[in-house]
Amino acid sequence: MEHNPGPTWLTEAASAAERQGPGNLLRVVLIVMVLGCVLTAWFLLRGYRRKDD
Repeated sequence: MEHNPGPTWLTEAASAAERQGPGNLLRVVLIVMVLGCVLTAWFLLRGYRRKDD
């Protein structure tokens, strides 16, 4: 592995971030999907709570 000076490495990292593609959209979709699953599980499982009044 060759040693890259700081500004060169930073420039290469910035250009790689621009070529990343649909990363932000995929990240948002995954977060919404996980939150939706958690909310659905909470909504369904709260009906199984026993009421021992």
